[in-house]
Amino acid sequence: MALRDQLRVLVVDDMSTSRGLITQALEGMGIGSIATAADGPSALQTIERSPVHLVISDFNMPGMDGLALLHALRNGAKTAGVGFLLITGRADKEIIDRGRALKMNNFIAKPFQPNDLKAAIEAIVGRL
Repeated sequence: MALRDQLRVLVVDDMSTSRGLITQALEGMGIGSIATAADGPSALQTIERSPVHLVISDFNMPGMDGLALLHALRNGAKTAGVGFLLITGRADKEIIDRGRALKMNNFIAKPFQPNDLKAAIEAIVGRL
């Protein structure tokens, strides 16, 4: 069975259009198990109910930004090893350095092409 058939992904973005674009790109890669959340707290609840291998999260979200979500994941006993891909329109050095300090696995800048997203995911989980 191919990795893409087993991989469980959670897409977290406060913008429904962005969630849809990311989900569409993932489906185009053949990934079938995709959950979505509109913010960090609901993402944590979703993962508690149904664990995932990879979280793809926007950075700029109200309340809990993507790095705060990453921090919460890394401090959870069950979620510390979850892959984390940050998607941001502000890929400045400070954000990326903070993400790396929190053990972010990879990042990609918005806007992105599906092939760029696939490459960023494969750098974390292996060949799809």
